[in-house]
Amino acid sequence: MNQPVAWITGASSGIGSATARRLAHEGYTVYGTARRLERLTDLEADGIRPLSLDVTDDAMTRARDRIINEQGRIDVLVNNAGYGSYGALEDVPLNEGRAQFDVNVFAPARLTQLVLPHMRAQRSGTIVNISSIGGWIYGPLGSWHHATKFALEGMSDALRIEVAPFGIRVVVIEPGAIRTEWNTIARDNLMKVSGHGPYARLARSVHDVLTQADAAGTGSSPDVVADAVAKAVASDKPKARYAVGASARQAVLGRKLLTDRALDRTIARSFNATPDQVL
Repeated sequence: MNQPVAWITGASSGIGSATARRLAHEGYTVYGTARRLERLTDLEADGIRPLSLDVTDDAMTRARDRIINEQGRIDVLVNNAGYGSYGALEDVPLNEGRAQFDVNVFAPARLTQLVLPHMRAQRSGTIVNISSIGGWIYGPLGSWHHATKFALEGMSDALRIEVAPFGIRVVVIEPGAIRTEWNTIARDNLMKVSGHGPYARLARSVHDVLTQADAAGTGSSPDVVADAVAKAVASDKPKARYAVGASARQAVLGRKLLTDRALDRTIARSFNATPDQVL
């Protein structure tokens, strides 16, 4: 009961799994949640408590209640569950765009609402929102993904000021290229949605760049994100945001230094897009 308690969503693989293990190693009682409970089995060997949770339904309330009933507190919420669905804005059905907002924005908002009364009562707590470097910069055919991450960044900034008087901190983690399932899911969906029609040439270019990056293993390990989370929650004065992983800091610097037009041209070249396709 004296151990701090952490709740991590999307804990079945990648960043969520690495973060759950890291915080457990740091002495936290960790609850890891995911839609498929069987994918959390490996975490139990590290003392992590698995919970089945779809972040788009009311099971969130039941998960919160179980943690409070068993531990009496929640010290850290890591909103990690999310996904990226790529395709041209013209091609992606609106219901898919809404689904992406449900998982990437509305779910973190609802989970935050559920834990805040308890954190306010204990006058402490940290909410960690796993965003993306895609919440700072952008790329072609990722409009819905970028929209959700830009929204999550703005929500976090406003929330940080709201809850500071109660001793609650809000931190944004902005991973760059990380070796997870995200790349495969994004590029496969891209070709299904925009692999034919007016955006087919650009879709193939983006798909090839993502494939080559994945094959080259240029992404960082999910452990770099877990390290950033552990650093943030242990700090008395954590930074508002941590850009970590391959190319993350370079992307932030580029966004700060380049004009919009210059950044457009730089991004177009990186995805082998012809000028008439993007400008």
